[in-house]
Amino acid sequence: MKKILMTLAVLILTGAAANAQAYRNSRYYNQRTGHLDYSLRKNMYERGENYYGLRIGPSFSTVNSDDPCLDGGDSQTGLNIGAVAGIALSDKAPLFLETGLYYTEKGGKKKIENGKKMTYDLNYLEVPITVKYAYPIDENFSIQPFAGGYLACGVGGKIKNYGLREAESSFSSDCFKRFDGGLRVGCGAAYDMFYFDITYGIGLANICHDEFDTSHNGCLTLNFGVNF
Repeated sequence: MKKILMTLAVLILTGAAANAQAYRNSRYYNQRTGHLDYSLRKNMYERGENYYGLRIGPSFSTVNSDDPCLDGGDSQTGLNIGAVAGIALSDKAPLFLETGLYYTEKGGKKKIENGKKMTYDLNYLEVPITVKYAYPIDENFSIQPFAGGYLACGVGGKIKNYGLREAESSFSSDCFKRFDGGLRVGCGAAYDMFYFDITYGIGLANICHDEFDTSHNGCLTLNFGVNF
């Protein structure tokens, strides 16, 4: 029993010492006050540190097609939510490669006869790959333009005809292909750990099954979130 208690005591003391050392080595540790000071992260982008973030916001999308049955040229509102990681590309400039995973609701809608409408819901898991430059305005605020591309896979959605009261899967052999890809451009702004951006995704892949028609996504998103 004594040996067990002594072993436990050694482990506790070792763990406490390691935790104290990690506490002092934290990038938020303020040597003057002896406490963690999260205001020290205001120079994170200038120091070229990697970061992780969470994002959520609305999406405003259209799906434009040569096929009248698949053309939803009026904007439809959906949800955009995801997580990102930023990898520093340079020690001398605040340049980052940002990627992550989003769930994005895209699609469109249009009016049909008798004042009814058709809606096209195309829900994707999307992986963006962009290069971002974090231009510092002051110690807390930065502007972050970015550009790159995205790859996406459709995971659900319905095409609904409210005139005929009919619905079918958006990703079927008669409708849209699941895989999409395109360009992604936008600009973000960060204040301390808080983040906002506006992004436009330009679909380049033809998501229509018909060889003689083309269909493309277009999606504007507003993202709100935090970086760690």
